[in-house]
Amino acid sequence: MGNILKIGTLAGLISALAACAVGPDYQAPTKANNIELASTYEQAEKLTNWWHAFGDEDLNQLIDQALKENRTLFQAQANVLRAYAIFRDSDNDLLPKGSLNAGYEAGKNITVLESDDDTIARGYNAGANLTWDVDLFGKVRRAIEASLAEAEQADILWHDAQLQIISQVAATYGDYRGAQFRLKVAEQNLANLRQTRTIVKARFQAGFASELEMARIDAQVFQVEASVPQMRNLLARADATLSALLAKKPGELALSTEPELPQLSKPVALVPGENYLRYRADVASSERALAASTARIGVATADLYPNVSVSGFLGFLSGPGLTLGGDTKSWSVAPTISWQAADLGSIKARIRQAEANSDIALAQFEQQVFDALADMQFSLQSYNFSRQQQQSTEHQWQASERAMTLARQRFEAGSGEFLELLEAQRDALQSREQLAVQEQQSFNRLVDIYRAFGGGISVI
Repeated sequence: MGNILKIGTLAGLISALAACAVGPDYQAPTKANNIELASTYEQAEKLTNWWHAFGDEDLNQLIDQALKENRTLFQAQANVLRAYAIFRDSDNDLLPKGSLNAGYEAGKNITVLESDDDTIARGYNAGANLTWDVDLFGKVRRAIEASLAEAEQADILWHDAQLQIISQVAATYGDYRGAQFRLKVAEQNLANLRQTRTIVKARFQAGFASELEMARIDAQVFQVEASVPQMRNLLARADATLSALLAKKPGELALSTEPELPQLSKPVALVPGENYLRYRADVASSERALAASTARIGVATADLYPNVSVSGFLGFLSGPGLTLGGDTKSWSVAPTISWQAADLGSIKARIRQAEANSDIALAQFEQQVFDALADMQFSLQSYNFSRQQQQSTEHQWQASERAMTLARQRFEAGSGEFLELLEAQRDALQSREQLAVQEQQSFNRLVDIYRAFGGGISVI
């Protein structure tokens, strides 16, 4: 009875000590300077289907295929599985470890005694070997905290990889449609110039136009002709990039030939009081890295204290001529205490290193917050400025189109100067090209808003 009481008291003491964990208990930052931080990360509800607001089936299909086939996402997802496997492995360190063993041993002259000369000894054993490192000071539990934070970080980075791939697909799709549209504009401009050239040539042959006028219209035609291969090259590059994102060979994309950039039927809007930082995966990832580095301080600190482990055996042992049975039962228990007393200087150095890593992680987290806020603000401003520029360019194009039409009518009627027609055509060509560039830029700025706000922006 006394032995049972002693064993129970010892077990209770060990359990009480094991409830302790050295090192700081992690608390997620609630502020960075005067900036209020979101408590937890949230994946935006419409992270993968926000683009349905455009009503562009080609874009929707491209994004769906990329989410299924992109190899970067495969890597990120595999990284999540690996991180959680590491966490489960760390979590199992709290439990006793054991193995089942069975063995046979034979030997001759196993001692130097004359009585053992030419004697063959045989023995058998079967049973379970157990070892248990008693986590008195929380080293294992802090390691579990760190590995869990790193697994959660990997999961967040997988979400971020989805966001980045969607953004790349959308931006490249905008490049593709923009190149298509600019190519169409160049071809239309080329057709108009060739029509003008036909008129000038007829007037030249009739003696009403000079050789200088023919040379100048030829120069404009060749200039636009030279831009066509450039647009085709931009289109081919966008096609190749989209194909790579979707794990396809270039030229396999089945997209419509209508060169229209996606347009929102409703504007984007910010919800007053919404903390959009909670959708930023890079901020959340930095916070999880901070949690992991804080837990590593406890892992290093635990080495200042003794380590207690218990090993044991339960099974059967038999000698020559004996069988394994009730008479050969065997067990053993061997508690061990070890302490790195002669290496405390190195342990303290590792603690200071862990603390420095935590300070670095905190600084990186706070900087990530500031960078995220700047990124969100700049994306909104850039989109608004781009839309203003696009509207002005559209008005310019409309005015230049009217001017070109009037100049052509005056020239064909014989009351206008050829130089006026050339200048009007040049202005119209430039403004039309600039409008195509601005429309593509506005779409890309909208993609930047989606990326900067972690897919959490609303469409009203």
